Amino acid sequence: MASVACSIRGPLKLAATCGTAAVYYSCNGYRTWVSYPVAQGWSSNCSSVATRHVASHCQLSVRASARWQSNLKASATDAGIVSDEKITVLVIGGGGREHALCYALNRSPSCTAVLCAPGNAGIAQSGDATCIPDLDISSSDDVISFCRKRGVEMVVVGPEAPLVAGLANDLVRVGIPTFGPSSEAAALEGSKDFMKKLCDKYNIPTAKYWTFTDATEAKKYVKHEGAPIVVKADGLAAGKGVVVAMTLDEAFEAIDSMLVEGSFGSAGSRVIIEEFLEGEEASFFALVDGENALPLESAQDHKRVGDGDVGPNTGGMGA
Repeated sequence: MASVACSIRGPLKLAATCGTAAVYYSCNGYRTWVSYPVAQGWSSNCSSVATRHVASHCQLSVRASARWQSNLKASATDAGIVSDEKITVLVIGGGGREHALCYALNRSPSCTAVLCAPGNAGIAQSGDATCIPDLDISSSDDVISFCRKRGVEMVVVGPEAPLVAGLANDLVRVGIPTFGPSSEAAALEGSKDFMKKLCDKYNIPTAKYWTFTDATEAKKYVKHEGAPIVVKADGLAAGKGVVVAMTLDEAFEAIDSMLVEGSFGSAGSRVIIEEFLEGEEASFFALVDGENALPLESAQDHKRVGDGDVGPNTGGMGA
């Protein structure tokens, strides 16, 4: 078997044709690199074999010689086709998650350069990416301008805050391919109240809860439910907006801290009081595009600051 290979984007329907004969190769979902086998037997009956990719009215033709030489030629008739040239990727963020992304992207045959804004000392020292510490990632205009100046062809957004603020929306709107959810989808992370209501609406199992903006009412609910109980800031708090209160006093202190003292700013202007569930906690990840889901690995994030899962929650102490 010989094969033709090309970088493409979109649902795939391919046809290898020779005269009136045709063989179709189909698959659902998205592929960044695919290789399509073509029967060697055809080489004696025709001078060329064409493979066509049809995706959202885009076409990519690849022709192989009758002798199946390796010098295949491809021509794209629509900008929606991704060429197999290497690209420059910008990773947004500066934590351990972004370091892992830079590590993987730097080893991808599709990447010619990896940039990270703002990055961190570990990323810079490792050489996995070139850090851009002075780029304001909270400004979509600044990020877009940087991408255009540096020839960035794809952006990968790690942190929740810029996603909730709509950075992915703004990048896609100006035609910069972006890996990361829209602000509408990121609301699942940006608001615990939104997430809990979504679970209620679609009968997704979740801990019993109630949402409050008034400290007095929140404390009344805590007294009724008893301890242990969980107090959560509604918005983004860098992973630190959750208090597992083992006593009523701890719960009252957390409520006052968020609703009265404003320790988390607007993120804590609304709190979720949730029942305490004891047991192992794990996250299961999947990549989705609205129609397809690609399951990844599960992971467990260790949040408590002390050994043996004691003390206050942190943004994460390893996984």
